[in-house]
Amino acid sequence: MLTDIQCRNAKPKDRPYKLTDGKGLYLEVKPNGTRAWRYRFELAGKESILAIGDYPAVSLSDARVARQKARDQVKEGISPVHARQLERIKREQAHAQTFEQVAREWLALKDWTAETKARRLDTLQRIVFPSIGKLGIASVTSAHVLRILQKTAKTAPTVAAEARRAMSGVFELAISTLRAETDPVYPVRRAIPPSKTQHKRALGVDEIGQLMRDLTSHESNFQTVGAFRLMWATLCRPSEAIEAEWSEFDLESATWTIPAERMKKRQQHVVPLPSQTVAMLAGIRGVNGNTRHVFPHRDDRKKPMTTASQRGALKALGWATKYSPHATRTTGSTRLNEMGYPCDWVERQLAHVEPNAVRRTYNQAQHLDDRRRMMQAWADMLDALEAGGKVIPGNFRRTA
Repeated sequence: MLTDIQCRNAKPKDRPYKLTDGKGLYLEVKPNGTRAWRYRFELAGKESILAIGDYPAVSLSDARVARQKARDQVKEGISPVHARQLERIKREQAHAQTFEQVAREWLALKDWTAETKARRLDTLQRIVFPSIGKLGIASVTSAHVLRILQKTAKTAPTVAAEARRAMSGVFELAISTLRAETDPVYPVRRAIPPSKTQHKRALGVDEIGQLMRDLTSHESNFQTVGAFRLMWATLCRPSEAIEAEWSEFDLESATWTIPAERMKKRQQHVVPLPSQTVAMLAGIRGVNGNTRHVFPHRDDRKKPMTTASQRGALKALGWATKYSPHATRTTGSTRLNEMGYPCDWVERQLAHVEPNAVRRTYNQAQHLDDRRRMMQAWADMLDALEAGGKVIPGNFRRTA
């Protein structure tokens, strides 16, 4: 076995020569004075040499540690040379790919609506990118993530929770594409308390009536109110309402056909329109009939309005902490079931997919006529609640 003194005193000669340490490790002394550690091994009957590094940058003890690691790899049938090449590729990919680059790739791969993608990107741009956007994806640590979550949770716990989910999704992609080995979000996932927001709960009948009256008082912004009323009258998703296009409506047949590409489940959805909604849309068409979208953007009429308009209206009306547009569907489902309507009708109106595969195969009914009667009764109930009435849920099931 070699000693450190022998390594230090090794002098160059006219030709390269070796100082053997044993078990495949040797120090190659070159004519130019370079002393390089080498490890010779045999795998699958083929001899190869692994370059460990130059002495004295790599000491004798370090070279022996590297030899042991390489020997262990050979025992497992792994070539140390190939393993080192793979490690180098991973490092290069990690440093070449920043968190922001992988995050944008993650968003592009998601089968989400444009509104959902825009909301996730907005969260990342405001909360996450300023801190770790420019860092290599593999160099982000749990400490980075924890700092982001704790800072955000102080003022916006729900936003912190959304940022946490987004970051974890980005790292899931990075791991699956060999650009990261671990998800640094996981160890600190419980560092912020669970969100206790209640604004997605189902509204009571008195609250529904008050919200309808408050929306009427906000009629100066008829587009925002119109989007809310369309959402309440049909129980569609917020994005489906604000991005609605005139080409999707047939007011004569009181039908709204939302194309598959705008639906969460990527299936076309046919929606019956109550008479009140048909009248409202006819009035809006007199103003916005020459635009593509029913509710165009205030500044760019070629684009639809944004969710910021709805959030602004709710804040102005004092409903921001009590109600979210997403709660409309929860409220509608709860109240319609209480009124005795068949679950299949309600679920079809909400465009929910039957979870049971066998039942889904045999139950393809649209229940359009049934849903038309149901939603007209729902719209009439909304009017009655707005007028201050007290609605007692009744049994409206179809009779034979």
